Amino acid sequence: MDAARRTDDRSPVLRVTRAAGFWWATVLSGGVIAGTSLTGELPANLLGIDTAYWVLLAFVVLGELRPVIASSSADPQGVNLGTAFVFATLLLWGLGPALLTVLVATTIGEMSRRKPAHRLLFNLAQYTWSYLAAWAVLVLAGWEATPAMTTVLRPTDLLPILLASIAYHATNLAVVGTMLGLLQRRPVWGAITEDLAWFTGTTGAVLALAPLVAVVASVHWGFLPLLLLPLWLLLATASLALERERRGLEDDLTGLANRTALTERVQRLVGGEDGARPAALCLIDLDRFKEVNDTLGHTVGDQLLAAVADRLSAACRDTDTVARLGGDEFVLLLALEDPEDALLVAGRALASLRAPFEVTGVRLEIEASAGVASVPEHGNDLEVLLRRADVAMYEAKERGEGLVRFEAVMEQQVPLRSTLLGDLRRGLAQGELELWYQPQVDAISGQVLGVEALLRWHHPTRGLLLPGAFLPLVERTAAMREVTSTVLELALAQLATWQANGRAVPVAVNASLHDLADRNFVARVTDGLHRHGVCPSLLRVEITEQALVSDPVGVHATLQGLHELGIELSLDDFGTGHASLTRLKRLPVDEVKIDRAFVAELAAGERADIAIIRAIVDLARACGLRTIAEGVETHAQLDRLVDIGCEVIQGWLIAPALAADELETWLASQVVAGHPAGAARSPAPSAAW
Repeated sequence: MDAARRTDDRSPVLRVTRAAGFWWATVLSGGVIAGTSLTGELPANLLGIDTAYWVLLAFVVLGELRPVIASSSADPQGVNLGTAFVFATLLLWGLGPALLTVLVATTIGEMSRRKPAHRLLFNLAQYTWSYLAAWAVLVLAGWEATPAMTTVLRPTDLLPILLASIAYHATNLAVVGTMLGLLQRRPVWGAITEDLAWFTGTTGAVLALAPLVAVVASVHWGFLPLLLLPLWLLLATASLALERERRGLEDDLTGLANRTALTERVQRLVGGEDGARPAALCLIDLDRFKEVNDTLGHTVGDQLLAAVADRLSAACRDTDTVARLGGDEFVLLLALEDPEDALLVAGRALASLRAPFEVTGVRLEIEASAGVASVPEHGNDLEVLLRRADVAMYEAKERGEGLVRFEAVMEQQVPLRSTLLGDLRRGLAQGELELWYQPQVDAISGQVLGVEALLRWHHPTRGLLLPGAFLPLVERTAAMREVTSTVLELALAQLATWQANGRAVPVAVNASLHDLADRNFVARVTDGLHRHGVCPSLLRVEITEQALVSDPVGVHATLQGLHELGIELSLDDFGTGHASLTRLKRLPVDEVKIDRAFVAELAAGERADIAIIRAIVDLARACGLRTIAEGVETHAQLDRLVDIGCEVIQGWLIAPALAADELETWLASQVVAGHPAGAARSPAPSAAW
């Protein structure tokens, strides 16, 4: 066993800490012992040492490069069979040859694994101390072994060999455990005794081979290659056992840890005698992943999940566990010295997902939300940690922040959310939802060009609720389609009323990507237009930039179908996402809406926002599209938008969102003021409708 097997700590040893002090004491004293043992008579005697020594050295190097990994959970670094040959060398030729063997083999093995220099030096020192302890016991028992003459073992030597093995193992555990305890800031005794049964059993099994190897080597080195066959069989058997274990602990699709493996690793973190070790659990959920499956198929979805798994694994450290619970939910179990580092590591993992994915020739850009729960602060049980990380993740989705750490107050809001979702289903059935309308006017003439339908909910106990209070709850549920259907039905009914009264005011309704991915969406819209007798050109559908990000075939077909009906399409919140300009040109979009975030700073003269808006307006004009600015609240903003060339404006400067009867009054006031509401772009009745 070595320190690398039980930690991947990268803390520098130059800091003034107890761990650094122990490192220096161990390495320097180990260097003195090794230097003393490797000088003197050993260099001269190496030329005359038995050939068996060099064969054993080769075996030790092979064992270092190819350890036997029998358990990915208890000992992921594997059991080093080379220990048996080093111990045999100690029995046959003494401490000097044994230290030379272990120093050479360990250096080769650790360098091949690209381990940091401070870890290599510590492992060399702790092996030096361990073999010195074993040699001291042998010397006290009257053992005589020198490089000049191969020792011949007798059955009576088994007792001192057993005692030397115990000394070796106890010293190894003490040195490594002390270092781990200091590094991880936990009781040293707990670190020493952690997994004691496992390491004692495996080390004992390996050391039990040493006397057999020594007996064979003392007869003739030519018999040593015969050991390769049983060792190969041992490797093969361990590989089969490991494969069976992995099948039970790995996710079939991604190869990541599954829930069973995650449960075991959480228990290892929290179940020690010294209490829970500091760690964090991060739950990551891919936003709108279902739409990828619905539009591009499950094969593409599976390939995307595998690619996400690779990126998360690459972004995490060796000491972290990356798991997949199923669907599009991933978990990071982060072993940390400082719990505050959890947000840094999780943030790095989320950042790795922002670059586009290329899957079967389709360019996909995804977003993810994550919640973090700390061990032991937020729980010592996997289910508790998952539940609280899920609460934090949901909070991240609502805030639009991507990553949020759990706080107790969040859990108090969960019952309210669940109740609110149930109330919404009841409210849909009882007609508690209604639409308010915000006018959109020509930026220069003030002529009314249309209105945007905005959802309101008259909750029986909570009063009037705006969309932000409940729509984030709905977007992840099947109720979203019902909400969209209700909005569409209310808008068409209002359009029919206005149309019957001789007023033609186009109404824009919002549709989510989930709705656009529905193959029956065009048919639903067509049916509604027919039932209400509404001209298609009076209805506009607003879509988000997400429709441009993945450009799934199903969404494009829906947009094309709506366009062929004569329905205009508006791209909402343009400039805040990752839209491809090439796709913008291909899609049948009629206008782009400049997000209110850019408009808000115009009055302050923010050059960056002015430049962005100007670029959007120029781009839209080049593509033959209108531009409409949202959130216009001041005359200064309006003046700048007119100077830039924006054609349509919407915001409180013109009017807030109004109930239908209030809008009627407002429209009438516009006619009196000289702006004939609804006169612009009034469609001629179609014979087909």
